[in-house]
Amino acid sequence: MASPSSRGRRRRPPYLTAVLCLVTCAVFIGVVYLLAGDRSGHPAAVPTPTVPAATDVPTPVPTPTPSPPTVLEQTEDAGQEYIDSLYFLGDSITYQLASNHFVPFTQVWVPKIGTLSLFSWAISDINYYPKDDPDNPREMSIADTAAACKPEYLVITLGINGVALLDEAEFKDYYRSLIETILENSPDTKIICQSIFPVVERLTPEGITNANVEKGNQWILDVAKETGTRYLNTHEVLTDSTGGLIPDYSPWDGYHVTTDAYEVILQYIRTHAYR
Repeated sequence: MASPSSRGRRRRPPYLTAVLCLVTCAVFIGVVYLLAGDRSGHPAAVPTPTVPAATDVPTPVPTPTPSPPTVLEQTEDAGQEYIDSLYFLGDSITYQLASNHFVPFTQVWVPKIGTLSLFSWAISDINYYPKDDPDNPREMSIADTAAACKPEYLVITLGINGVALLDEAEFKDYYRSLIETILENSPDTKIICQSIFPVVERLTPEGITNANVEKGNQWILDVAKETGTRYLNTHEVLTDSTGGLIPDYSPWDGYHVTTDAYEVILQYIRTHAYR
């Protein structure tokens, strides 16, 4: 017969021992695996699949189209055909281009009085000669003349009076607004800003000096760059060794020029064509 003490203890289920053995084995195996990961005792890293990096294809950068130089450079002689394609807007020097029969009046934009000042262009009317009706000129604003004619090329020759009376800001404002007005009414016109000609100072009115002419030409060049128009440096072919106008080109008043000077000017225009 069993003793009272043995009857008081509960008997361990027979399967519990088997479970404890299995757990102990699992723990042992896990420890062995972790220790086997690397020699330092850290678990082995699971390699991450390597994904090839995408090859970056550079976006082609377009080559910018170089802008043409503002100053018209020397070209082959464009001939009389080129002169015949030009229109001329300016003062009395431009008027005499027609009155001396170098070009017809149909190609000249000058008021009826025969001259134009830079600072008065907006209130002045051009004595416009339509090519299809040259015997009946009509007085029109520069804006209306540009809209009616729509020239392929327009040479502007202004500023000889302006350099004596205007400061830089005023001069540029008048010149810039003139160009803008023409292009608003004739967008495809190629504008050529011709330099002011040198002068014979001992004959010219007060303020019309070669120093002022040089300043004015720099202002015109600045405006040409700003507006995308072109600059024609005729000044360089009319000067003598002192930087003034060759005296024989203006024996009267120092700035209106002779027919010989016009020949030189037109030849320079032909060999510095707008291209």
